[in-house]
Amino acid sequence: MERPAMASDSARIVRSLAGVYNANGTLAGEIRYFLGKRFGTAHCALCDITHGLVSEKADWRACTTALTIPFRTYHLNDQPEAVSEAAEGRAPVVLAECEEGWVVLLEPEHLEACNKDVETFTQVMQTRLGLLGLTLP
Repeated sequence: MERPAMASDSARIVRSLAGVYNANGTLAGEIRYFLGKRFGTAHCALCDITHGLVSEKADWRACTTALTIPFRTYHLNDQPEAVSEAAEGRAPVVLAECEEGWVVLLEPEHLEACNKDVETFTQVMQTRLGLLGLTLP
């Protein structure tokens, strides 16, 4: 028999996800990141997971489409204030929005450990959700 949901249970259900890239989203920022990546002076593990050489990866689109909640991505210069406050200057980072507010789900080292792979990202995200006591609807 399934137990009834408690108020604290709903507080731990993820409403949405947000990723923050370690780059600015302006044209100059995109060019700077592209060149920096080529010359080894710029790096963003979240970019490596979500994008190929110039466009979003098909398997990333499939991953986010399969989620039952929104997954929005932002750049350093266009992230909402609440996301920025929760990230506390960390980037790249993935945050989960719950009833209680934004929670850091994946730190830069978690994203780096995905080694640019969307499937590994999904596995790491599921593991971290469990460790933090968070659930997807």
